[in-house]
Amino acid sequence: MTNLTEAEAAGRVMVALDYPDAAAAESLVRSLEGIPCYLKVGMQLFYAAGPGFVASLKERGYKVFLDLKMHDIPNTVKGGSNSITKLGVDVFNVHAAGGMQMMTAALEGVEAALSGDSSLKRPLVIAVTQLTSTSQAVLNDEIGIGGAVEDAVIRYAKLAKQAGLGGVVASPQEVQSIKAACGSDFRTITPGIRPSGAAVNDQSRIMTPREALEQGTDYMVIGRPITAAADPRAALQSIIKELI
Repeated sequence: MTNLTEAEAAGRVMVALDYPDAAAAESLVRSLEGIPCYLKVGMQLFYAAGPGFVASLKERGYKVFLDLKMHDIPNTVKGGSNSITKLGVDVFNVHAAGGMQMMTAALEGVEAALSGDSSLKRPLVIAVTQLTSTSQAVLNDEIGIGGAVEDAVIRYAKLAKQAGLGGVVASPQEVQSIKAACGSDFRTITPGIRPSGAAVNDQSRIMTPREALEQGTDYMVIGRPITAAADPRAALQSIIKELI
């Protein structure tokens, strides 16, 4: 495995801003100033703070993963992707379960936004496969998909690749299989990352940051081990050192 510089290691970490409002998130953002990590804005914060907060992060030079997991009819997702692209985010996602036509429509929305404004940057569009909270029992008995979790993940990853998306969100446990099925340049973003000794919380399929990196993941989403720490900046810096 290639050794990473401190900046490269920081760029592999997506800090989840899982806060109820902009004021609460702002405190964490200020504490991480100068560290070139990604900031992940999910549903709770986006619905409370709106696109203006995302725009403010971009204005301050942060890389942003907008994690809204769009899953709707193709035309609706196309429109949503168009609006998201205009925000200037670096990464956003859709649900692979929406199917090929929906994922293709997401890319059409991106292209429409880019064609209308040459100053915009092309975002990485990825698909959610199975949530890291999904256990074998939940997949089979509640969602109604038979077989192993990994099989469902790989099926969705292949579908996303075929649709033209650039990668998927998946558990770190599935990274090697995804890379084998879809190619080494197909990006993997992995939640369920827990430093040694951290609480598991509601995650079912987890790894430490170093383990996830050794599996070959491109990016790792880390929330509570950083955001709930007494010193979030020190917690992030400790994770970065683990990755170097």
